[in-house]
Amino acid sequence: MSTVSVSGRVRALRAMRELAQRIAGLWESLSIYLPMLLMGLLAVATYWLVRNTPDLVERDATRPAVHEVDYLMRGATIKTFDETGRLKTALSGTEIRHYADNDTVEVDRVRLRATAPDGRLTVASATRALSKDDGSQVQLIGNAVVQRDASPLSGERLQPRLEFRGEFLHIFANEERITSHLPVTLRRGNDEFTADRFSYDHLGRLAELQGRVKGRLLPATAGSSAPVGSP
Repeated sequence: MSTVSVSGRVRALRAMRELAQRIAGLWESLSIYLPMLLMGLLAVATYWLVRNTPDLVERDATRPAVHEVDYLMRGATIKTFDETGRLKTALSGTEIRHYADNDTVEVDRVRLRATAPDGRLTVASATRALSKDDGSQVQLIGNAVVQRDASPLSGERLQPRLEFRGEFLHIFANEERITSHLPVTLRRGNDEFTADRFSYDHLGRLAELQGRVKGRLLPATAGSSAPVGSP
């Protein structure tokens, strides 16, 4: 009786020891593969987020764009440069407002300076202006004035200084064009023209006046036909 009892206890102890060894081995294996298991769980969680996030983004993308100011500056100047670093335009005003929905800039009491590749300067001003971000197009609204330096013609003669005045002027800086659907006054040297509508292409040396057109031509002065570089 006693011998059987001792033998049973020995077997029980051996079984418990084997169980403990198996548990220890299992824990050791788990410790080795635990980082991989965690990475797998992280990958599954990431996949779930990716699968569910697009619905939220899609709903946001369908929201209508709102025309509202995303940043505002006072007494600032916006400058644009070409690929060589040369200054192309400098747009300044008492207040500048940017709208993200259509990438436009609205400026109060605007002052614009645009420099052509040959260094010729164009200066403009108005009560208000609407401009593209890159300065390629500027709409001058209210008491708009654009003045362009004299430029060389064939030979050694100068094209006289140009001035445009009106309540609305649309400047295309890259194409060197100015247009208006409202009455405008054009001064070329001592000559003056008025029209209901007009367009001017500086590269093509062409001014098109439409509607009621009036003109006043005065004899050229010595200064207007002076050679380039003369005093």
